[in-house]
Amino acid sequence: MYVGAALAVWVFEVATPAGVAWLRCLGAALILVLWRRPGRQAWRGKALLLAGTFGVVTAGMNVLFYEAIARLPLGTAVAIEFVGPVVVAALGSRGARDVAALAGVTLGVALIADVQWAGSPSGVVFALGAAAAWAGYIVLGSRVALTGSGVDGLAVGFVVATVVLSPLALGTTAVWGEPDLLAFAIGVGLLSTVVPYALDQVVLRRVGQARFALLLALLPVTAAVIGFVVLGQVPTLVEALGILAVVAGVALRSGATRDRRSPRMSRGRDDRRASGDRPGPES
Repeated sequence: MYVGAALAVWVFEVATPAGVAWLRCLGAALILVLWRRPGRQAWRGKALLLAGTFGVVTAGMNVLFYEAIARLPLGTAVAIEFVGPVVVAALGSRGARDVAALAGVTLGVALIADVQWAGSPSGVVFALGAAAAWAGYIVLGSRVALTGSGVDGLAVGFVVATVVLSPLALGTTAVWGEPDLLAFAIGVGLLSTVVPYALDQVVLRRVGQARFALLLALLPVTAAVIGFVVLGQVPTLVEALGILAVVAGVALRSGATRDRRSPRMSRGRDDRRASGDRPGPES
């Protein structure tokens, strides 16, 4: 994800933030369709509606976040956007262990993000919109994963999103005359969308949306580690404490003795055991 973000910086120079997000969506759609080649059933009825809604919400999340970081410090935008996963995790928290883990990761993200209230009010609005979309991504992504469509649904969703958000292509005019920048844009789609979101589908099927939302707290930790290893950016004491808080919170939740999976997932596994079917490669 963060290698893709680095590539996006090059494209920001000649395209609008929303335009770059649309190019990212286009690149992801092309790669996913060529890779998965979803069957006819994936383009019909409820499957198309769910996948299309999921794709539009996900692409919208990226558009809103890019617009936010164009107006706010990155740390501030990340901290505000993380409100979405926190809400999803909070709604799925039932025991004291869950609440303690949630408090730990929330505090850790705030420390890592180094929130600075500088920028424009519109930037805060865009970041809050991205937070809402991120929550929608988790909830809808979980439903796509549990239907069994998985990455095929992801492919259909991004095709729909590319069409629905096509007016944003007006902000990408200069990119089409620069093959290297166009390649960067496709690379952003591969690295920041195809790889992580496809992996998300696998994880969502295994751990459920509440625990998945909590695990997303590892993203700013990963960013801090990559910044240290690749860019030589040494974390401050406060940021280091934030990393420890996130790791402790995730470890606390992950150490639960019983994984609360959704009834739908449990029924699916019980049915497979009863019928003697072996789970598929994505199970």
